[in-house]
Amino acid sequence: MGIPSGWELILLLGVLVLLFGSTKLPGAARAIGQSMRIFKAETKGMRSEGEATSPAPSQQPQQQSLPPSGPAATPVEEPKRHNDTIR
Repeated sequence: MGIPSGWELILLLGVLVLLFGSTKLPGAARAIGQSMRIFKAETKGMRSEGEATSPAPSQQPQQQSLPPSGPAATPVEEPKRHNDTIR
């Protein structure tokens, strides 16, 4: 049993139209598409955030040097961005 094709898809579409009505199907498809775009944007953001925090193994320095001392040596921590907006 594989992916439906041809007449099976037409029959499936007909059953969906009978069950949900032709007016609600475009809205449901639009909502699914919007949620997929949000999901892709969030996963892309997570990937780019992960790449920014840890360098690739080829980019890591071979020898560790001692950090400089003094007031200029203290690292400045940037605030984390939270994208909790609901659309």
